[in-house]
Amino acid sequence: MAEIAPLPFRPAAVIFDMDGLMLDSERAILESLRAAALDHRADIDPDWWLCLIGHTEAVCRARLGAHIGDVAADALLADGHARYVAVAESGVPHRPGIVALLDLLAAHDMPRAVATSTRAPLAQRKLEAAGLLGYFDVVCTSSDVAHPKPAPDVYLLAAERLGVSPAQCLVLEDSPTGVRAALAAGMAVVQVPDLLAPDDDVRALGHRIVGSLEAAQALLAPWLLATQPD
Repeated sequence: MAEIAPLPFRPAAVIFDMDGLMLDSERAILESLRAAALDHRADIDPDWWLCLIGHTEAVCRARLGAHIGDVAADALLADGHARYVAVAESGVPHRPGIVALLDLLAAHDMPRAVATSTRAPLAQRKLEAAGLLGYFDVVCTSSDVAHPKPAPDVYLLAAERLGVSPAQCLVLEDSPTGVRAALAAGMAVVQVPDLLAPDDDVRALGHRIVGSLEAAQALLAPWLLATQPD
């Protein structure tokens, strides 16, 4: 594996995606949809659902409607969403390394925000159920902006609410859609892929790609340790 270039500056804030980056929710979402598809007798290859990762509800609905028809898509998504909400509100498991990273940033008073394609209030409920809500100064969702990812709106809003220039923000993302949104906002990006591996087009974007949140923390640590908290 190629060596990852160090971060070129100490971020003034770190902005996190939520699903697939902090929470192991992509698996829970896909399992809920696959179970609903079986019950609805929808002929959908289990791997087809990967094309929905990182996209808004509207995009997912359009893609599924084109695949199986609008009426069938509406019924299947309603069933899958109900199954997933029940899982989410009981607490979606963390992605490995997220708590250690958040603890490190909190110890160094690094401003932190969430910028997610999940709509409010479900995003808040998911973070609270997972015990992560208290780590963040700001939570921005697709309900708060006119244009969802891959538009930069939700990331720009997070920077505005933190009072930090976008150019001084570091974004942690898992999906190609989110990476494009953060780059369009003019932010530095470290991608931590989950279920969807970056293809050649994504790698050509020129951002940093690491294999784990622990590796992302290793990129941040030198800057944080260089300015020890009082």
